[in-house]
Amino acid sequence: MQEFFSSGRVVDLVLLVMVIEAIVLGLHHRRTGRGIAFVDMLANLASGFCLLLALRAALGGMSWPWIGAALTASFAGHLLDVSRRWLTHAQTRSPQCAK
Repeated sequence: MQEFFSSGRVVDLVLLVMVIEAIVLGLHHRRTGRGIAFVDMLANLASGFCLLLALRAALGGMSWPWIGAALTASFAGHLLDVSRRWLTHAQTRSPQCAK
């Protein structure tokens, strides 16, 4: 079990679960119209995915530029997610809350 965690294979498993989760949630929304639209969760998933890639790179002993690139991509996804949520919130806010 120690090898499973220290080698980074646990990250591979989590990444696989994330992909399956995205597919299931996307199909659920497409079929029922309920839940989160795929486009609305994409930036959040990308941010988490890249953060896990950075962890995988670090555990795998990859050089720092790969880790930095994954962290930078994760931060970009995070900023996109926050900005989309901020804009959505601003558009749906009632005039009384704008005071």
